[in-house]
Parts: sequence; C-alpha cells; structure tokens
Amino acid sequence: MPIYEYQCGDCQHELEALQKMADAPLTDCPECGGTNLVKKVSAAGFRLSGSGWYETDFKSGNKKNLASNSSSSDSSNSA
Repeated sequence: MPIYEYQCGDCQHELEALQKMADAPLTDCPECGGTNLVKKVSAAGFRLSGSGWYETDFKSGNKKNLASNSSSSDSSNSA
C-alpha cells in the first residue's frame, strides 16, 4: 500500500497516510478540522512486507540471482 502525503491549505499541517490506491483522497485536516486537505506530489513511498523480496520469493530454480548461488557456480566453473 502506498504512503501518501497531504497538506492542509488552511493551517499548512502536513501528514502521511497509508492508503489503498482505490481509496478516496482524504479531505479533513486532523489538526484544524478544516476540509482543505490536498494530496501532495512527492516521491513514491511504499512499505515492503513479507519474508523476502523478488529474488527469494518469486524466482524459481537456477534463475535465482543470490550471492551464495553465484559464488558456488563461479567456483565450479573455474575447476
């Protein structure tokens, strides 16, 4: 789920919100109670969760590009 940044147009309060992409944008400022909250354009923010990443979770067999695999295949090629 992406993390979005918002800024209130009334009090300039800034906040981050963890939301689904399909969720409607926030409009109410938790600081002043105004309804002038605007989503900012910023660098993408996201959170990785789970036990691994693409190399360990989704690739199969000899397609894995792990450091331990490359060092063992290098030593077998040099012999």
